[in-house]
Amino acid sequence: MLKFVKNHMESIEGIANYPMVSLLIFFVFFVLLFWWVFTASKEHIKEMGELPLDNEYNNKP
Repeated sequence: MLKFVKNHMESIEGIANYPMVSLLIFFVFFVLLFWWVFTASKEHIKEMGELPLDNEYNNKP
């Protein structure tokens, strides 16, 4: 079955571009994620970290 898939994929024009595009999207996403993590305010991070433990939000009907 793998030979069938491999032969079919090799017959598609430009198929080699898809792995490069996927790698580029993956790389850009994680660069942006790291940038957001390092530039986010410490107050916001602390507020979001304490949110699950805050009784004011947990007791709403």
